[in-house]
Amino acid sequence: MAARTERSALANWWWTIDRWMLAAIGALIVIGLVLTMAGSPPVAERLGLPPFHFVHRQALAIFPTIAVMLLVSFLSPRQVRRAALIIFMIAMGLIIAALLFGHEVKGSRRWIFGIQPSEFLKPAFVILAAWAFSEGGKRKDVPGNFLAIILLPMTIAPLILQPDFGQTLLISIVWGALFFMAGLHWFWVFGIGGAGFGGALLAYKFVPHVRSRVLKFLDPGSGGGIVDTFQVDTALDSFLSGGWFGKGPGEGTVKRILPDAHTDFIFAVTGEEFGIAACLFIAAIFAFIVLRGLLQASRNDDPFCRFAAAGLVMMFGIQSAINMAVNLHLIPAKGMTLPFISYGGSSLVSLAIGIGFLIAVTRKRPGERIIASAQAAQRGSQMSALKGYEAARREIYP
Repeated sequence: MAARTERSALANWWWTIDRWMLAAIGALIVIGLVLTMAGSPPVAERLGLPPFHFVHRQALAIFPTIAVMLLVSFLSPRQVRRAALIIFMIAMGLIIAALLFGHEVKGSRRWIFGIQPSEFLKPAFVILAAWAFSEGGKRKDVPGNFLAIILLPMTIAPLILQPDFGQTLLISIVWGALFFMAGLHWFWVFGIGGAGFGGALLAYKFVPHVRSRVLKFLDPGSGGGIVDTFQVDTALDSFLSGGWFGKGPGEGTVKRILPDAHTDFIFAVTGEEFGIAACLFIAAIFAFIVLRGLLQASRNDDPFCRFAAAGLVMMFGIQSAINMAVNLHLIPAKGMTLPFISYGGSSLVSLAIGIGFLIAVTRKRPGERIIASAQAAQRGSQMSALKGYEAARREIYP
């Protein structure tokens, strides 16, 4: 353990980060590995793979995840902005490459070189949007708000072409929240909100699988009967089967017929084997991280850090809420993982980047405040000396 008097980079990092948030993230990573052991073996067996194939891959992905998160958390706000710009450009290039050359999975072209670039785009987008909004509020010579408005369609256009409406919705909601935080005129709020609603209507009308999911959610009997809602119905059966305290680790039976039990529907596996009480505990950890992050953002004096922290923690919380709501059949199905719990290497590393950014922008920086205070005191002393000199000169030369 680093001492408070130690001046090394590691000691400075340890005493300036939010250690409670770091502990909560660590708890989610451990819980995710345990739940992957519970939910993935039936999926692996159906695919003809060894029972713990996904568990081994998840365990291996944890090491780069932790390393990336810790390394990113050492960055200064300026370095965070530069890193986000580089990640954004690379991710956009890979998304376009996936559209042109990627292999199609379930009707979408989202993967290339074994990764899903849109996962890495999200944290970088939040940082750039926060940067633009903060600069627009501080400097009149920089068109920050205009750049932030242009950034949204430029980002979501390739996502819509994939198509990936889940990530598009998530990015748009977070951008809208930052837009609201920036204090822009209500005219723009209603205008952009109306444009978003219109886009949702167009997607419902012209994209068959979007319309199908909405209709299945509103009327489970539409479009082919009970088979259409097999996943969500099976997920609900998992919760009912587990009750309050679950059947016990490895004792679940409904999970054996649940598709995507290790990814999109791992929360349902949790309900069956560990009970609703465990689900509430996991939800409480997510709520703690979100509330803690928003509190840290509200206390931050730097506009960029405030916008960035709020945007990153909202993206984390909204993604978590969407996944859990889909498992409970509260909203139409979305292909979205439960952060740090669902299986997926791209998801883990991208989340590590986002949380690393969050820790970096919420770090306490007493050294900077001390320097600023010393500079202000020095300027004040110089002004006092100058005023004293002027007073003395007037006494001598009235």
